[in-house]
Amino acid sequence: MGAETIKCETVWETNLSLPLVNRGKVRDIYAVGGDKLLIVTTDRLSAFDVVMPTPIPNKGKVLNQISLFWFEKFKDLIPNHVITADLDRMGFDQDFLRQFRSVLAGRSVLVHRAKPLPVECVVRGFLAGSGWKDYLKTGKVCGHALRPGLKQCEELLEPIFTPATKATVGHDENISLDDVVNLIGKSLARDVKRLTLQIYKEGVEYAKTRGIIIADAKFEFGILNDKLILIDEVFTPDSSRFWSKETYKPGQDQLSYDKQIVRDFLEKSGWDKTPPGPALAQHVVEKTTAAYINAYKRLTGWNLL
Repeated sequence: MGAETIKCETVWETNLSLPLVNRGKVRDIYAVGGDKLLIVTTDRLSAFDVVMPTPIPNKGKVLNQISLFWFEKFKDLIPNHVITADLDRMGFDQDFLRQFRSVLAGRSVLVHRAKPLPVECVVRGFLAGSGWKDYLKTGKVCGHALRPGLKQCEELLEPIFTPATKATVGHDENISLDDVVNLIGKSLARDVKRLTLQIYKEGVEYAKTRGIIIADAKFEFGILNDKLILIDEVFTPDSSRFWSKETYKPGQDQLSYDKQIVRDFLEKSGWDKTPPGPALAQHVVEKTTAAYINAYKRLTGWNLL
């Protein structure tokens, strides 16, 4: 089923009758009591750490539902923060549901309120994006020395762990494993590195069976009841780079199922990458929507709710 057969819906911002905890680049997060959060994924899109003024229809539903798919897939490897994505099991009264159901349907999840670790757990399995630019200049990617002569988008011998700081505003900054140890301690640093690489490897193996190459990914972890859990989003077109396995060829740009479509448009637009971002052309919006939905359907086999 193509994107054109799915009802075009857009949610830019939510204003629920709940305490707003945070309005991030993409997600609106509300408090539900003292120990739970309601996360609503909007259709806002951030590129180069700037929120674009043009929404991507159905993007929030794709991100929410694809994360739910992966959370379920990896639940035996590591617990996660998900309580339920079923609106009727979230405990809200009928008046609230009548008022906000159309906004929340398909794009919301009730989660345990964990303490997020102050680290973005990034893993790279292919030489792309900023990693490729870094390699061209230094022969390294985030301090990892790589063999000479690698091509753009070439697969690495082994995935590399390239953590970063978490920035609520502006750019994340790459940090070393020693920096991670200083931030969260040696034991947790060891665990998040191991889990990041393991989740990535298992996700890559599965995605290849669905015709998708996952070039890199970003994960977040938190602490709940003194235990490490997986939070935020997992292997979405916002947090990972998705390529077509069928057309993949090192040495060139790849057919993408992610927001690289928007990045490419912005790179050619003359925009200086400072706020505000430019409006996106309609063909870019349509192509990005189609790519997100295509990736979702390929990976999950589900219809978009």
